[in-house]
Amino acid sequence: MTVPARLRWLWLTLAIVLLDRATKAWFETQTLEGWRHELIHNFVYLVHSRNPGLAFGILSDSASAGTRIVLILGSIAVIAVLAWLLVTSQTSGALAVAGLALFAVTDFFEVWFGTYRYPAFNVADSAIAIGAALILLDILFGRRPETSK
Repeated sequence: MTVPARLRWLWLTLAIVLLDRATKAWFETQTLEGWRHELIHNFVYLVHSRNPGLAFGILSDSASAGTRIVLILGSIAVIAVLAWLLVTSQTSGALAVAGLALFAVTDFFEVWFGTYRYPAFNVADSAIAIGAALILLDILFGRRPETSK
């Protein structure tokens, strides 16, 4: 039995999910919430920060049970759509397929640009951002299959 080419990218999704879960679990066992450590002076920090919202802290200030339910249902819907796109999409671009595979979400990276503090993020947030960039690159610059007339 041969595996369709686009399903071969599922290893990347699995790797990102496992890396995300492993790094979060390790980080939570090694640090207390609020812990901070500077990695690169005035630039990159490790921080233990809870994020009940979306990627990069979006909606993290909302304590509403309704918001939590909407986020959970929205996440399930997005995962279902992405899985469907990965399996059935006619896009042949490797960048788009890799981007879909990367959409896999305790935040622990924090980056400062001068006095601007970028919201804390984690492995899954990074994978989402990289995946979106790869899909955009494929849309803008990817090779298109020739159509017969």
